[in-house]
Amino acid sequence: MTKFIFITGGVISSLGKGITSASLGLLLKSRGYSITIQKLDPYINVDAGTMNPFQHGEVFVTEDGAETDLDLGHYERFTGELLNKESNYTTGRIYEEVIRKERAGEYLGQTVQVIPHITNAIKKAMRYAARKNVDIGIIEIGGTVGDIESLPFLEAVRQMRLEHGRENTVFLHLTLVPYIRTAGELKTKPSQHSVGKLREIGIQPDFLVCRCSRPLNDSIISKLSLFCNVPETNVIEERDVEHSIYEVPIALAEKKLDDKIIERLGFQASKADLTEWKKRLGAITSAENTVKIGVVGKYIALADSYKSIYEALTHSGMAQNTRIEIRKVDSELLEKGDEAVRKQLGDLDGILVPGGFGARGIDGKLVAIRFARENGVPYFGICYGMQLAAVEFARNACGLKDANSSEIDKNTPYPVIHLMEEQEDVSEKGGTMRLGSYPCWVQNGTKGQEAYREAVVMERHRHRFEFNNEYRRKFSRKGMKFSGISPDKKLVEMVELKDHPWFVAVQFHPEFKSQVLKPHPLFSEFVRAASECKSRKCKEDA
Repeated sequence: MTKFIFITGGVISSLGKGITSASLGLLLKSRGYSITIQKLDPYINVDAGTMNPFQHGEVFVTEDGAETDLDLGHYERFTGELLNKESNYTTGRIYEEVIRKERAGEYLGQTVQVIPHITNAIKKAMRYAARKNVDIGIIEIGGTVGDIESLPFLEAVRQMRLEHGRENTVFLHLTLVPYIRTAGELKTKPSQHSVGKLREIGIQPDFLVCRCSRPLNDSIISKLSLFCNVPETNVIEERDVEHSIYEVPIALAEKKLDDKIIERLGFQASKADLTEWKKRLGAITSAENTVKIGVVGKYIALADSYKSIYEALTHSGMAQNTRIEIRKVDSELLEKGDEAVRKQLGDLDGILVPGGFGARGIDGKLVAIRFARENGVPYFGICYGMQLAAVEFARNACGLKDANSSEIDKNTPYPVIHLMEEQEDVSEKGGTMRLGSYPCWVQNGTKGQEAYREAVVMERHRHRFEFNNEYRRKFSRKGMKFSGISPDKKLVEMVELKDHPWFVAVQFHPEFKSQVLKPHPLFSEFVRAASECKSRKCKEDA
């Protein structure tokens, strides 16, 4: 029988419920339990696909093409579990389903209400873990306790305990214990109010996980226990980690959170084996080498906009005992002239241009791509980064001066990136989006093959426009290799340059498949190339 852990958050948003959920998933899985993790988001958008990265961070794409909350990326990176469209539900999706049923007459004339119809739909979504027949389903409720939009989800959680029993459900509440510098002490009142709100709804936390910048002394723990009605042994300190989010599972294990949850659920298991995890973590502090990677984008101001990119670089660095120093380069800065380019790009060991949409900031990205191509700096282009690499190559290597993507300029005389014919008549943009996992044939004798060491790979996509096959021959004559193509040979998936140390660009999003213990091979080769670039520069300077 599947048992459930419900994780809620209080006091403020962005406390780290996603990292805590992912860390707990790793600990439970490493002890031999089968798990799945699910995120329920209170916003009314049906999914995260149309949300602005400045507001919400990146959109994470699953194998089956669901556009989801970025926390699912943490879940996959920590646990190695492949998630799907059932792993992320929003208020919008829940209401859409209920309204569809009402319009179809499935409620037989009933008055459709939040309780029971909306809450029943939420519970049905939560029971995906049970349908999957795993030992433990970890369910994170997005938002902050006290938000109006969270109430139906919390009510559904309350009902889940009633229906599944206390022995099969755990309530874990993540809260903040702030340190007030002027008073010189930690304050428990915000946590007391947060738990009070939960108890008004009918939820009594079994565990209180406390984010804090300083250790919780016995007095603070005793006070939290008394006023939040949680046993002292179940008040868990989650102090800010020093170097990396990947330290959190180790910190929680040291506080025996997994032991206590296993005991609470009536399970028995061997100790978690985190040997390899700790080994990878060691590279963060003991790395013998540092490389500077420039990520050139237009959403740089928000750290979560390219979250999976940054984490994929970190994974490869950890595996190679290399510290990754990421320079976040606003592409619009590169449009200000040569001095700005030298300042931003001149000392980099590698340049990465990530995915994106729209015309803003592309001139700066084209500058970065040309700089990497002409100066032998390792380049990694992802999705839009591949399309713009094709545009730059067309203009500056093939002499097609006004080449462009038809997404940016519908009247370009050289549409090297375009919509395929079967897509052009579709008026709704979402209708032509290529989403989810698709196969790619990796060509022999290429850097792609050196990285993958496989003939066919599956990678995740999120885009509409494709490389225009009319330009393949011209590009090939000028030195571009088409190192990855779709099985039907119609779609270009990966390109690279012959006479360049490492210039690889892909139409898909490899960052979504990178994990702590399994770095993505393309990111690994990019980091290795950046290290070699640094070595060459050091020799030249000497």
